[in-house]
Amino acid sequence: MFDVTLIKDETANGVRRTTFLTCPEVCSEIISIETQGDTIRSVQYVKGCHGNTQGIGSLCAGMKVSDVITRLEGIDCHGRGTSCPDQLARALKQL
Repeated sequence: MFDVTLIKDETANGVRRTTFLTCPEVCSEIISIETQGDTIRSVQYVKGCHGNTQGIGSLCAGMKVSDVITRLEGIDCHGRGTSCPDQLARALKQL
């Protein structure tokens, strides 16, 4: 119900670039993630609360994928059952 959908997955020079559609319950529509090994290089959201999504991306850069999942999984926004951070955790679990 709250799952994200993988729409793009490319790897070049050891950097994996993935793009996910978020579920309709959140403000953001797309999350683009760059990882190298098990480390996040960057996270970018399309739409959503611009300052908050920029902050999430900035905080996640350089972190281990598993650490980000642990911190963000289950965060709820206004009783929706998910949130932009939770959607990122769901996307990272698919990597």
